[in-house]
Amino acid sequence: MTDKPTVGFIGVGLMGHGMARNILAGGYPLVIKGNRNRAPVESLLSMGATEVTSPREMAARCDVIHLCLSNSPQIEAVYHGADGILAGARPGLIVVDCSTADPVSTMKLAGELAEKGGTIVDAPLGRTPKEAEAGTLDAMVGADAASYARVLPIIECWAGNINHVGETGAGHKMKLLMNLIAMSYAALYAEATVLGAKVGIAPQTVQKVIGSSRLGNGFFDTFMSYAVDRNRDAHKFSIANASKDVRYANAMAADAGALTLIASATRQYFAHVEATGHSEDYVPFLTDHIARLNGIDMEKEVQKGA
Repeated sequence: MTDKPTVGFIGVGLMGHGMARNILAGGYPLVIKGNRNRAPVESLLSMGATEVTSPREMAARCDVIHLCLSNSPQIEAVYHGADGILAGARPGLIVVDCSTADPVSTMKLAGELAEKGGTIVDAPLGRTPKEAEAGTLDAMVGADAASYARVLPIIECWAGNINHVGETGAGHKMKLLMNLIAMSYAALYAEATVLGAKVGIAPQTVQKVIGSSRLGNGFFDTFMSYAVDRNRDAHKFSIANASKDVRYANAMAADAGALTLIASATRQYFAHVEATGHSEDYVPFLTDHIARLNGIDMEKEVQKGA
């Protein structure tokens, strides 16, 4: 037996599996809701997790629920309806939303859960599935002080860099700023690398010179691991998800009445890739798409520079 709270988890995919596994390793009873991809579900069940068939059942059994979903419509769907979280919520329930979501939606759901006596903590993630499995993700947390204290030991199971950035909703706002920076970097790195190829600077040279300068950073290294080294799994984050995050950031800017010219330009690059039917490509593949717009085959440019 344990006196630790029972934790639920919805969304045990690329990121969620590692997070859930680390919650189990921390000694917390874990309840998961399965999906069509049974491999991560069966993996967690073999480690001691139990499975429910609906968010309502999970809410009735759990003290804390984690969500790790793709977008706000998916999040809203697990709250609403006869089998949703709200239907089974008990006073004191905390939902830790680790998705990258629309803050307007987050605050609406927070109000609905508050009517049931529950609280939303938004704790979106930074880094990749590799860090999810290692338990070293970044987390930017929006929560009142009491709720933050309650969930912090659980978050510490899966995150190595934790920042309490404000009240509920602040975490999702901060994550949109982070992803706007990251995806704008992606667009800039791709554009600059392609421009280099157009003017006779090999992609390898861009990688070496920028990577060894004060302009280098971890995101640059990961991005160029595909753009130059052709490691297709360097950053397993889809264009579709990136595009969604940039759209949310632009919507947040519009709501605030803020001028965001770079955010608008970044959105167009990702919207273009989606419109051409390549939404499931990973973010660094953006280089290939921008290269084709410029009449260049990036793989051939890499071979020429080898």
